[in-house]
Amino acid sequence: MARSRFSLAALVAGAATAALLLTGCVAGEGQAASAAKDDGSTTVTEGGTLNIDFATYNPLSLIIKEKGWLEDALADQDVSVNWVQSAGSNKANEALRANAIDVGSTAGSAALLARSNGSPIQVIDIYSQPEWAALVVGPNSTITDVAELKGKKIAATKGTDPYFFLLQTLEDAGLTPEDVTIENLQHADGWAALQNGSVDAWSGLDPIMANAEEAGAKLIYRNVDFNTYGFLNATESFLKEKPDLAQAVVNAYEHARAWAAENEEEAAQILATVAGLDLPVATRVISERSNLDVDPVPGDAQTDVLGIVGPIFVETNDVASQDAVDEALDTIINDEFITQADPDAIG
Repeated sequence: MARSRFSLAALVAGAATAALLLTGCVAGEGQAASAAKDDGSTTVTEGGTLNIDFATYNPLSLIIKEKGWLEDALADQDVSVNWVQSAGSNKANEALRANAIDVGSTAGSAALLARSNGSPIQVIDIYSQPEWAALVVGPNSTITDVAELKGKKIAATKGTDPYFFLLQTLEDAGLTPEDVTIENLQHADGWAALQNGSVDAWSGLDPIMANAEEAGAKLIYRNVDFNTYGFLNATESFLKEKPDLAQAVVNAYEHARAWAAENEEEAAQILATVAGLDLPVATRVISERSNLDVDPVPGDAQTDVLGIVGPIFVETNDVASQDAVDEALDTIINDEFITQADPDAIG
């Protein structure tokens, strides 16, 4: 399947055009799109806290946090910003479900899984189309093919893209989950287990995986089509009650996307610092495997990919029925904020 690429200039221009058509504002005037209520007034949140995650698998979140753009944008409203680190999509979903964060970043597969199981979240922005998962073996492993993993132990973090990447990879090789032993370990723990010999392979996640390569780990299977998109999700209650803050977040993400395209070296340095990576490793993650230059508006591209992953949830008993998956697919997208995005309202 060919990957669809979009020029950043076209994306920004498209977002600006949408903002002009939908809000009547002139792009570049630094005005964030306001959120209209049923009575015609607009929502302006005063005081309180915006709880939002940052994650090493989401470079745009690291940039926004480092630059303090949201803090600056919301200062006049006396809204503070509380940053919470997500160690994986499963942890971001747990925090969203517990209302510990208002906005969190996950893989598309993890977002669909959560919504299929009743978590009231929606995707409001696509932050990347990454190749962030692959099947990894240790430096001294003699395993070179997925079929050789029959009867072996494989580490993966359930509820995340690497886990669903693994299931698809096994199926592609003519294996089932019952043909292997899947050890449910958080991403960093999976790499540690591979290093100490507790498992034979690891379904890895960048940037930990890129760092593992530097230590000699080998990627024995890669397939970008098995990686779902990077979803920026928000709780439905947050979107309803504080749409102006949701708009500010999306504006910041689109500002960060444009900034990263112009400042790739600094973006890599931010990732290197936060994730504890050598700069060349972080540069490879940013320039080769993150694909931030992607259409940020969620739509058919995402639902088509998730339509392939969704039935796996039912087969593995992670979701009770296909009807629940279908309902989630029909309701997970909320493009209201990205179509009104104004990157120039930030910075």
